[in-house]
Amino acid sequence: MKFVAFERAKQGTGASRRLRITGRTPGIVYGGTGEPSLIEIDHNALFHAIKKEAFHASVLEMELGSKTEKVLLRDLQMHPFKQLILHIDFQRVDAKTRLTMKVPLHYSGEEESPAVKTENCLVNHVMTELSISCLPKDLPEFIAVDLSGLKKGAPLHLKDITLPKGVKFVAKGQENPVLVSVSSVSEEAEADAAAAAAAAAPVDPKAAKAAAAKEAKAGAKADAAKPAAKK
Repeated sequence: MKFVAFERAKQGTGASRRLRITGRTPGIVYGGTGEPSLIEIDHNALFHAIKKEAFHASVLEMELGSKTEKVLLRDLQMHPFKQLILHIDFQRVDAKTRLTMKVPLHYSGEEESPAVKTENCLVNHVMTELSISCLPKDLPEFIAVDLSGLKKGAPLHLKDITLPKGVKFVAKGQENPVLVSVSSVSEEAEADAAAAAAAAAPVDPKAAKAAAAKEAKAGAKADAAKPAAKK
């Protein structure tokens, strides 16, 4: 995926604010053998680019002046409530240096699996991305996971799938995490749902008034009976 950047001469809060007013987003490129470079990017083009998954999880080609550099998106600062990109950071890519990235998981085949099709189970995607390590040339935009073989009571673990060539999982406390869990729809869950639906149903004013009157009458009888019991 390619994008165009321009050299930025000025830095600082005031300069960045003025730059945003003109429709540009300030940024920086660092890493590799070169010095950090201040850049600016057309905001509208950048805003459309960040909506694409590949912009976040693949090696990008940045055209800067007469040169083209391979970079990775490393940080993106958004305005708290406006659709405005405040700043963006990129890291240069060295072809011989391994990268550590988070890559999205793309699940498919769930509806055709025995767990869903014949066993009426619920499938929960526990993980939606993986932290991986690889060389830039081996970096996948996503990792495809086939769920057509899922069965009741058999969660899918990391070791149940085959990672792309040259890609290694970066473990952070879990060597073999659960990617997808499978659970049956129990009668208890259905009963809870029915109870919740009943609680949410509209209340009949007349029935509520009659129930309140009955409860008050019963309370009055109980109070009247207390002195007699003491005698």
